[in-house]
Amino acid sequence: MKKWLIGLTYAVFTILIIIPLIKMTTGAFSEGFSGLTNALIRPEALHALMMTGLIVVVVTCINTFFGVMMAIYLVRSDWLSNKVKGFLNSVVDLPYAVSPVIGGLMIVLLMGPESIMGAFFENIGFRVVYAFPGMIIATLFVTFPLMVREVMPVLQEIGSQQEEAASTLGAYRWRTFWKVTWPSIQWAVLYGVVLTVARSLGEFGAVLVVSGNIMNKTQTATTLVYQDVENFNVVAANSVALVLAATSVGLLLLMEWTKKRKGVS
Repeated sequence: MKKWLIGLTYAVFTILIIIPLIKMTTGAFSEGFSGLTNALIRPEALHALMMTGLIVVVVTCINTFFGVMMAIYLVRSDWLSNKVKGFLNSVVDLPYAVSPVIGGLMIVLLMGPESIMGAFFENIGFRVVYAFPGMIIATLFVTFPLMVREVMPVLQEIGSQQEEAASTLGAYRWRTFWKVTWPSIQWAVLYGVVLTVARSLGEFGAVLVVSGNIMNKTQTATTLVYQDVENFNVVAANSVALVLAATSVGLLLLMEWTKKRKGVS
């Protein structure tokens, strides 16, 4: 029975992952290496990849800072009541319960050109929706729980005794964090960073709604793949998707290495 289950697992893995990857790779090289190169050096492809990279960098930095801070507050803040902590935990988990498309629509309704907040930002020359800031907000909405949920269990496991001892000896909060807390959570933070990068890299639904998918302005790599498929530009779609897939494989290997380091520490 066990062998049958293992065989079924390998079969599903092959059908859902290996075969599509092989098909995508052969499709990207169907016109030779020059076809792949031409697809990737298109102005729209270069801009989309650059936009995706910028989103990944900005979202990862913001998510790391506020995610670690939120995790510390939820675990270490004794002055917060259980009801407040429960509410904050629900807010953190909201992206898990809401579709990214719905999340993107919520951002459009709150900060779109026809909303009060959106009109205010438009009047001061700061456009949110259908621009880079809206894409950052949409990706943050989707990825925010990842860092919090990686760091919180580690903080709960290590307890607060060492931090309290450092505070008793006169260490300031920042010194306590860097000398006591950070060494204990650094691998969990790195794992959260890898998850955030991977999720930001592949985000589609929320970004598609918020960005408007405007070529050479608000188009990311995933929305470019979507557009190429709609236009039956299969080679170009496979080429961009292959870059994203190769990056994801590299992130997967990094995640496994981080997981082992996290387990050791």
